[in-house]
Amino acid sequence: MEYREHRFHAQDDLELYYRDYGDPLSTATPVLCLAGLTRNAVDFHALALRMATTRRVLVLDLRGRGQSAYDPNPDNYTPPTYLSDIGHLLTVTGCHKVIVIGTSMGGIMAMGLAAARPTALAGVIINDIGPEIDPTGSARISGYAGKTPAAMTKEQAIAHLKTLFAPAFPDFTEAQWGEEAERTFRQRDDGLLVQNYDPAISRSATEQGDEPMEFWRYFKALAHVPALAIRGALSDILSAETFARMAAVKPDLTQVIVANRGHAPQLDEPECLRAIDDFLEAHGHGGH
Repeated sequence: MEYREHRFHAQDDLELYYRDYGDPLSTATPVLCLAGLTRNAVDFHALALRMATTRRVLVLDLRGRGQSAYDPNPDNYTPPTYLSDIGHLLTVTGCHKVIVIGTSMGGIMAMGLAAARPTALAGVIINDIGPEIDPTGSARISGYAGKTPAAMTKEQAIAHLKTLFAPAFPDFTEAQWGEEAERTFRQRDDGLLVQNYDPAISRSATEQGDEPMEFWRYFKALAHVPALAIRGALSDILSAETFARMAAVKPDLTQVIVANRGHAPQLDEPECLRAIDDFLEAHGHGGH
């Protein structure tokens, strides 16, 4: 069995889903993977299998995504609620210290944990996100979040993804676009593909207006936490300027830039895998 499926109840009794890979009794530090705004656990499947040969890997569907329940109160789709949900997951799984891998909004949650639960972090890997979000990318995400066509064939879904993301993945093959469609959408009983998240989560992305979003307070909480930051060279979310400032603020930050990737690298690129392997080797043997 590749992974175990579990559900637990959050502080407000909403049922949340997570995947549990690897040996729960491994002495290596567990890894917790957190996906982006409209994404879910499937994004991390290949990486989780790779890491699970040596450690336990938890992959959470945040509320409103994937197989977790949709929240009847959309006002709960906020970082404080997500951080509380993550804290409950760590309690349920008995993981007192983890390495968090967070893509996009998942990376913001990783930084938030450094402020809210600093003793829970053995390390952080943040994928194409930083303490400032480029307004260009923020506007782009606001333009599509929650507005996916109701139902599509796989061919229509691939065309839709290309319309949105071709500039971020200029070297993607047709096979890769097909795999991305399978990760992004949920297949209905009639075979058509639909979005795999609650459209109401997009409110948090669209209510920011034109003001730049910044999380330097969260990032500075990583001062004593080992961290790896990954940036897509074509990213419109994490600018080169912010990436450089991150290194200035945290001199021990390890950084990797991924060619031919915008927002966000898939974490299957050779330079990402090398960097993650090295990071886990250096910081991932402290137990849990």
